[in-house]
Amino acid sequence: MSVKGNSATIYSRPKYLKPAPMHYCPGCGHSILHKLIAELLEELGIRDRAVGIAPVGCAVFAYNYIDCDFVEVAHGRAAAVATGIKRSRPDTIVFSYQGDGDLAAIGMAETIHAANRGENITVIFVNNAVYGMTGGQMAPTTLPGQKTATSQSGRDTQTMGYPIRMCELLDTLTRPYYIERVALDGPRGVTSAKKAIGKALRAQMEGKGYCFVEVLSPCATYLRMSPLDSLKFVGKNMAEHFPVRVFREKGESCHA
Repeated sequence: MSVKGNSATIYSRPKYLKPAPMHYCPGCGHSILHKLIAELLEELGIRDRAVGIAPVGCAVFAYNYIDCDFVEVAHGRAAAVATGIKRSRPDTIVFSYQGDGDLAAIGMAETIHAANRGENITVIFVNNAVYGMTGGQMAPTTLPGQKTATSQSGRDTQTMGYPIRMCELLDTLTRPYYIERVALDGPRGVTSAKKAIGKALRAQMEGKGYCFVEVLSPCATYLRMSPLDSLKFVGKNMAEHFPVRVFREKGESCHA
């Protein structure tokens, strides 16, 4: 892209973002995150030794767009596979790319134990508060009162519990090196997300240990909102229940 009368390029497709049409719904945060990861693979010079872990859910399609090695794994098993790859090939840069149903439901045990062991991997957790691929069912992160296909009167906390706050949960453990939550609620949030993921990847490159970046992301389709309104929902409603901040940095908890 160039400005009229000026041949200087100000924006272009990241080198490691494949030239394939995105299949995601309008307003979905996955396409933004794919772009950020592709940019970081180039900027950090790690593409040739990067291995992505893509489990079940909308996140599984990351390998169609991000141009690096990927392993598709069974539902919930991303942390276990990432651990195996990193331990057998310590020279690789391993990142898992997981949704809330995968990471915080069926994959909760793997998530907790990999963090507790301090595995030197990077986990990118895409939290959109709903099951996006399978029809909009309630997720572990669905907000109180939020209507979904399986909570049609809204999430009842008395019978369905409260949304699980993964950053806060992992921050109770001793071994994680870096934990942060960001939100794709606008340009500033996108910039913060790239900085956080970049910090997590750099920490792995330096052998610092387990890094976890939670990204609050819009799912306009199953929020039943316009793309613009879904951004507002992320920045207001989701951020109210999932505060955006650094929880752990340099291995030290950042309790407020």
